[in-house]
Amino acid sequence: MKTIEIRNAVTKKPEWAMAQPVDFTLESGEHLAIVGRNGAGKSMLVDMITGRHPLFPDMVKYDFGDDGGLVSDHIRHITFRDTYGGDNDRTYFLQQRWNQMEIDEETPTVERKLEEAYRLAGEDTPQRRALQQHIYELFQLDHLLDKYIILLSSGELRKFKLAASLFSDPRVLIMDNPFIGLDAATRDQLKELLATLSAERRLQIILVLAKSDEIPDFITHVVEVKDMTVLPKVTLAEYRKSRKPSPTRVLSAEKEDAIVNLPYRNKEYHAQEVVGMRKVSIRYGARTILKELDWTVCNGERWSLSGQNGSGKSTLLSLVCADNPQSYACDISLFGHKRGSGESIWDIKKHIGYVSPEMHRAYQKDLPAVRIVASGLKDSVGLYAKPNEEEYEICRWWMDIFGLQGLYDRTFLKLSSGEQRLVLLARAFVKDPELLILDEPLHGLDDVNRRLVKDIVEAFCRRNNKTLIFVTHYQEELPSVIDHSLFLKRNV
Repeated sequence: MKTIEIRNAVTKKPEWAMAQPVDFTLESGEHLAIVGRNGAGKSMLVDMITGRHPLFPDMVKYDFGDDGGLVSDHIRHITFRDTYGGDNDRTYFLQQRWNQMEIDEETPTVERKLEEAYRLAGEDTPQRRALQQHIYELFQLDHLLDKYIILLSSGELRKFKLAASLFSDPRVLIMDNPFIGLDAATRDQLKELLATLSAERRLQIILVLAKSDEIPDFITHVVEVKDMTVLPKVTLAEYRKSRKPSPTRVLSAEKEDAIVNLPYRNKEYHAQEVVGMRKVSIRYGARTILKELDWTVCNGERWSLSGQNGSGKSTLLSLVCADNPQSYACDISLFGHKRGSGESIWDIKKHIGYVSPEMHRAYQKDLPAVRIVASGLKDSVGLYAKPNEEEYEICRWWMDIFGLQGLYDRTFLKLSSGEQRLVLLARAFVKDPELLILDEPLHGLDDVNRRLVKDIVEAFCRRNNKTLIFVTHYQEELPSVIDHSLFLKRNV
């Protein structure tokens, strides 16, 4: 039986079209991985499967047995965008997560949102309550239930959204990059849970993966999308046998030399101590995020920052980037200047290049990509001062370095998620900062682009007066220049 069958299909709107008519089937009992480069068309295929991009009549057929109902009743698509409210929440701003004043009685807790999702998913029965509690235990959600949604880390948000989706009983569950942002233990737990669900329930799972080496063993078949063309389905064993190894180098020697030999700015900081934190504690209500942390980052050091989901990594970086109001009550110095001693937030940001999951979420304006990069010169989320042509030329140069040539005028929301991440990375580098802070910079990037970004970081760190803080849950993603590490443990 074919649960989903798409034959020789084209979309009704030309802007949604693939390069070739699409053939796709999901047979009963199959579990698929959809893989491909950033911008290859993976999301376009999923939009065809879910009906978001309608096809001409008789080009798609669904067979969910005798259940009836709408297609949307049987197919759930989880994108894992870092949302604190609804998927269409456009009120979020970059520093909102750190501003306690933005939290009031209307701000939902994790428990409240999960309970709403549970009740919407079906009738309250002892069996469903047992499943709910099992999911809470598996993802260690009990200690998060009283936490405000807005205070969740990127990884915690993914746990929350997964839990909410599993309360319902869909026939097909489509998940975009479900493992990114999760620490190693949670990734393993999630793979085990999905394997159990695929074996014990009638649920069929489709994973959309940028990291093609992350396909779990329960997946039966793989569909690759290449250059906006859907390739024939193959078994997982066939795909693994033919899969090319990740490249060991992507950035050309010419571009590497160009980065290393960039001219230096006239007004750089040259402090020996770039970051100094002494007995720093951060609390939200009764919850302690950081407790008496001592940390010193010196000029030219390259740090890895790691830890469990919810251990305070992003909170720590919000202090460095002057996004967190509590930083003024802490003993913190940046570039040799003690916080609160007269420098403005903009004085600090001029010397810091930064990218993070929170920043990615904050960019919801559909501006041309080159203008997003240019906003890094002005340290703004939007672009309020028009750059001159010389500044635009610098922006286009960095976009070329990140493989974004030809996408200067493509608007941000029409780029793939991976392309958006590359644009934000170019934004972080565009002002040649003394301190480069990369929080999960390789989120959603394919194998080639992950290697490209590592190459760029390694070349950039060959420059004088450059300091790096790099956050990732994958040890293999760390650039070779790392020489110091800090591991945070979650406060219980």
